[in-house]
Amino acid sequence: MSRIKGRDTKPELLVRKFLWHHGFRYRLYDKRLPGRPDIIMRKWKTVIFVNGCFWHGHECDKFRIPKSNVQFWKNKIENNKKRDRLNIKKLGLLGFKVITVWECELSKDKCDKTLDSLLVTLSKIVLEESNAKIYHTEEDNLPIAAEPQVGYGAKK
Repeated sequence: MSRIKGRDTKPELLVRKFLWHHGFRYRLYDKRLPGRPDIIMRKWKTVIFVNGCFWHGHECDKFRIPKSNVQFWKNKIENNKKRDRLNIKKLGLLGFKVITVWECELSKDKCDKTLDSLLVTLSKIVLEESNAKIYHTEEDNLPIAAEPQVGYGAKK
């Protein structure tokens, strides 16, 4: 287990590159915050955890308890899940919004959808925090910006 990376994992780097490319700036691994989040955006009071499905007990097809030393792994993963819930609660009390991205959600077939959802979520947070006015459009009352469509060669 000493060779298992806890920082700069492939899923985490993927999320970080995506955020940076879309203009979000962040800090990494602040020890002062509960749970030492992977990505911290203080300006928007938001933290992101990029969790591995195995270590955090995500209920997906990537999560399987090893066949050897079963009780040890059950206890370890259950304690990790309890600690995660406690850290999320503490971060909420500090005023942070917590986003958890799971490793399985970053697989090739789901990655684009997950990152787009993350972008939409962060955009909503930015709008809420900046107190920007949100305009709503009604589909029926949209002005027409072009002339009505005329068939090819038809006279007006």
